[in-house]
Amino acid sequence: MIIYQTLLSFDFGMRHIGVASGQNVTGTAYPLNTITAKNGTPDWNKVNILLEEWKPDRIIVGLPLNMDGSEQMITIYTRKFSHCLYLRYNIPISLQDERLTTKEARAKLFDREGFKAFRKRNIDSIAAAIILESWLEQDYALS
Repeated sequence: MIIYQTLLSFDFGMRHIGVASGQNVTGTAYPLNTITAKNGTPDWNKVNILLEEWKPDRIIVGLPLNMDGSEQMITIYTRKFSHCLYLRYNIPISLQDERLTTKEARAKLFDREGFKAFRKRNIDSIAAAIILESWLEQDYALS
């Protein structure tokens, strides 16, 4: 028996953080919006509003890695962001490899809406949805 879970996903960036919501029953995710950040610090008021609205059971954060699996500077900031989320909200956090998600998000956005849709904020929230769906696929493949 599957227990229904609401999930939020974040695609962390130093200036923009994409957000998506989803749930585990259908294994789908939907782009929400983008939160602005200053030097990696998000607008915590907007994060509060999202968490109050969605009441997630778990948060998934995309973990940026180099193609060889090694970490980069943004990986350190992403881990710090994830840790802050956990300390502030006490919601379980899972990190998900996000290699190539931005490239996939750009391709999906271009296929759907062409050049006019190419705004950074759209790409970040679509990338967050891809991160969440890949976590769901991996999580249930392991079950």
